[in-house]
Amino acid sequence: MNSTSSSWVNQSSSPFCLLGAAGYSRTLDTCVLEVVVILLLTVLIITGNLVVIFVFHCAPLLHHHTTSHFIQTMAYADLMVGVSCLVPSFSLLGYLRGLDEELTCKLFGYMVSVLKSVSMASLACISVDRYIAITRPLSYATLVTPCRLRVCIALVWLYSALVFLPSFFGWGKPGYHGDIFRWCAATWRTKPGFSAFIAALLYAPAALTVCFTYGSIFRICRQHTREITRRHARFGPQESERGERGEGCPDKRYAMVLFRITSVFYILWMPYILYFLLESAGLYRHLVASFLTTWLAISNSFCNCLIYSLSNSMFRKGLGGLFRPVCTPCLGCVEGQKHPKPSSQRPVPLCQV
Repeated sequence: MNSTSSSWVNQSSSPFCLLGAAGYSRTLDTCVLEVVVILLLTVLIITGNLVVIFVFHCAPLLHHHTTSHFIQTMAYADLMVGVSCLVPSFSLLGYLRGLDEELTCKLFGYMVSVLKSVSMASLACISVDRYIAITRPLSYATLVTPCRLRVCIALVWLYSALVFLPSFFGWGKPGYHGDIFRWCAATWRTKPGFSAFIAALLYAPAALTVCFTYGSIFRICRQHTREITRRHARFGPQESERGERGEGCPDKRYAMVLFRITSVFYILWMPYILYFLLESAGLYRHLVASFLTTWLAISNSFCNCLIYSLSNSMFRKGLGGLFRPVCTPCLGCVEGQKHPKPSSQRPVPLCQV
């Protein structure tokens, strides 16, 4: 591997092709494959997250959950990931030859790492929010206020920016997002200390928080379900229906939607995290593995909006409203009303909701 790396490090031909540098192929087909993969993900990520942002803007019912603010934060972060992916696309197409590779590599790798950290931290905050909503429903409105919500989102961005900042001072490499540049792939190495630092301050706390909160949520929901079943057996269906309305677990379905998003996030990111830790420890290093795990993880930026659109019925109604004629009355189509408003009441246009 070292001899192979030294042979392609000194080459100055453009564009730099990571898969070709791995020794599998030095033909144009390999570079075309890289360009197709990256451009396809770029288009999907940008398009999907723009749709999510527009739906949240036009569907007021989606704002009833405080978690919608974190979902929108993730959508904006994922949209910026998609826009930043234009950098490796232009690099592979040979349009960035005059840039300083070291500076461009560090800026791009840092930016993508921060944006994905925002997504990871937002998922942890969503799980905490749902945990509070289910365990402390009576005091939830006083604990989770709009002001505290904005402060929490600001802290997520600040914390993510600070965690990866030491990489600029030569401590280590934040990830492989910039490996489409020759300097990133050949010169910038991971270091055990910095990788352990990232794992301890970001990966482990976020994963443990998600596991604890969702585990507690589903345990509480199972207890409520068993209680409803016992009431049904004891008092009959009529009393059971009243028990369901009073003591059921209405947030379970919404928690399942968020749990699916979180699960897919960690499924797609786990190979990347494992490879990052293995290479940092000096146990395994392979250029193709870094490429595949990196872009598999980045594909999650599209999967978030896909899962949310498929799982949330209110989001699907809002999405359907986007495909209706612009500025049509949307109170009925978004909120699911069957009858239009009286003619004396002015309808609210879709573009103004």
